[in-house]
Amino acid sequence: MAQLWKGRFKKELAKETNDFNSSIGFDSRMFEEDIKGSIAHATMLGATGIIDKSESEKIVNELDKILGEIKSGELEIDMTAEDIHTFIEGELTSRLGQTGKRLHTARSRNDQVALIFVLHYARKLMKLQYC
Repeated sequence: MAQLWKGRFKKELAKETNDFNSSIGFDSRMFEEDIKGSIAHATMLGATGIIDKSESEKIVNELDKILGEIKSGELEIDMTAEDIHTFIEGELTSRLGQTGKRLHTARSRNDQVALIFVLHYARKLMKLQYC
């Protein structure tokens, strides 16, 4: 599985280093928030003309398929991925090629992480409120 920073190194890093940098064991439970946030972002990119609307629609449709496949168990999250964002982005680009890479236009990884945490914990708080 791809690692965001791997290109900076010539040798394979020690397993302990990879384990230290990996958050997939924690953030894999937030796959739904990550995908829904990405769908909203892709929709905005197409609606504003930042990317072509047809590309935006392809990204949204494929993300929706990925979400359904994870929920149904048809697609398993690769626990060797660095994080849930890398896994989903890798799956999207394997299906859509360069179009899938357009998802991160005008969006930083920090923006993405902050959004999924807010969505995840808002959902948890809503469940507590109605218990």
